[in-house]
Amino acid sequence: MTYVGRFAPSPSGPLHAGSLVAALASWLDARAHGGRWLLRIEDVDTPRTVPGAAERIMAQLEALGLSWDGEVMWQSRRGDAYQAAFDALAARGLIYGCGCTRREIADSALRGQTQPGADGERPYPGTCRNGLPEGRQARAWRVRLPEGVERFEDRWLGPQEQDVARAVGDMALRRADGLWAYQLAVVVDDAAQGVTDVVRGADLLGSTARQRVLGRLLGLPPVRYLHVPLILDAGSGLKLSKQNGAPPIDTGAPLEALKGAWTALGFEPFPATERDAFLRVATAHWARRFP
Repeated sequence: MTYVGRFAPSPSGPLHAGSLVAALASWLDARAHGGRWLLRIEDVDTPRTVPGAAERIMAQLEALGLSWDGEVMWQSRRGDAYQAAFDALAARGLIYGCGCTRREIADSALRGQTQPGADGERPYPGTCRNGLPEGRQARAWRVRLPEGVERFEDRWLGPQEQDVARAVGDMALRRADGLWAYQLAVVVDDAAQGVTDVVRGADLLGSTARQRVLGRLLGLPPVRYLHVPLILDAGSGLKLSKQNGAPPIDTGAPLEALKGAWTALGFEPFPATERDAFLRVATAHWARRFP
């Protein structure tokens, strides 16, 4: 099978050191395996989209030498594909309307009806699974998830497992604000782009089991995963992110930015004085680490 990888940033701001780690790892894995590396702009959550951010991200990637293959995919233009997947699940009786608010779901956890996940996520308790309570209208639309533990092998972190039905509950595929949920969009888009391998930050590890389950419900081919370590802010200890005010990558010094991402991935530094030469050597190192 031909390797197809992808980088899928959300255009809520420019690339920073944390997102560069994920971008570089994804690019290296694709190039080390002689595969294609695709770019997808995950702008399905339109309220969080910052005008011009996607274009700036693409300019940053080009300055860093992280070229992509083919045309860019934009989630905001993929509504028909998400609707088709939603309709296919609905035709099998796997979709139902939910009238619960976020506060009500959180309150159910406080009452001991559910247990928060490892990352503090509040599982959906199934309140509307067998029909909307009297006087309620559907706010969101959820998918009925099967019981059982989902197991997979992460290429960086090793064996993983999660009982998705218990830890997450039935996922919302269409949100109360009418937008398509990220979990549906990413599964549908990975299949549409023929993605075989997803390399991304460890903050998304918690989404993997549910995406695998949803993909199986849709009859889509499985994907391999590799989750790389996160960069933490030295002061706060929080994940380096746009929300936490991480500064953008300095594309005026691309080699230094790439070297920083390389060592953040746990690799030993090596001498390099030019961007493309660095990427060639880094690709060879990666190929030996992840054959």
